[in-house]
Amino acid sequence: MKTLCYRVLMVGVTVAVTLLVVGDIGDAVSVGLVANLAKTGVYYAYERLWDRIEWGLSRP
Repeated sequence: MKTLCYRVLMVGVTVAVTLLVVGDIGDAVSVGLVANLAKTGVYYAYERLWDRIEWGLSRP
């Protein structure tokens, strides 16, 4: 739930910043949604990649 709330907050921030820059609510919402979907996908792939890396882990 914490992650979902954070993502919703970040969509709102992205939409607000984009609205200030471009001045069009439709474009701002589109950028906010697409950017955050892309970020979520990249984060997932990044975490999957790091799950395969063994260096830097302590050995028991």
